[in-house]
Amino acid sequence: MNECDLQKRLSYLPLGGVRYLDSIGSTNDEALACAAQGAGDLSIVIADEQTAGRGRLNRKWLTPRGAALAFSLILRASEAERVYPAQIVGLGALALASACLKFDLRAQIKWPNDVLLDGKKTAGILVESVWTGEMLDAMVLGMGVNVLAASVPPADQILFPATSLESELRRPVERADVLYAILSALLSWRSKLGTDEFLNAWEDMLAFRGEQVRIFKNDEAPLMGELLGLAPDGSLRLRKIDNDILTIQFGEIHLRPAV
Repeated sequence: MNECDLQKRLSYLPLGGVRYLDSIGSTNDEALACAAQGAGDLSIVIADEQTAGRGRLNRKWLTPRGAALAFSLILRASEAERVYPAQIVGLGALALASACLKFDLRAQIKWPNDVLLDGKKTAGILVESVWTGEMLDAMVLGMGVNVLAASVPPADQILFPATSLESELRRPVERADVLYAILSALLSWRSKLGTDEFLNAWEDMLAFRGEQVRIFKNDEAPLMGELLGLAPDGSLRLRKIDNDILTIQFGEIHLRPAV
């Protein structure tokens, strides 16, 4: 993947601008700065190598040179996106899961922000916001995708099993092709934010749906129950053992299968 080929590959999409970097600390940090300086809707920052990337809860997400996909997309908030800001992480996850289908891979979404292949993590999503006073001005949707096998960290360095597109396909795949498929799917799903179609598609791809899971939040005792699906805003619905139904909001949580 190089800048010339990437620009050519993405030229068919209505992007607001493409900024490619050989190496950067964090594409999200760069995109947030660009958004604050007035970068247009659908402007994108892409890096071949990311040395200080982060996921939720400030976890590190490293992107080795030549092996993974790291990008951050600026979304200038529409009225619908101001109403449903929590669904943006679902937009990213649904776009990647839809893109995987183009490669004959069935992905699942581990709520709230991970995408799994064969039960193993292949991508993480981080959404950060830019505010003008009390108005949501823009969101930066950052995504890190393990494309080639070399992007998968050693097992002793991760908390959840991981894989790559190459490992699941058993053949290499071009990162530019993966990026194009993700962005194409995102553009299609973005117009459906807040609709039943969007929510149902996201819900259908949920990992562990109908299964017993554990929810860890901060230092509190874990919650256990059946993962039912999603609330209209994208929050998680959980049926506890006593049959009470809880709505789990986005925040500092971890979701794990019960066994």
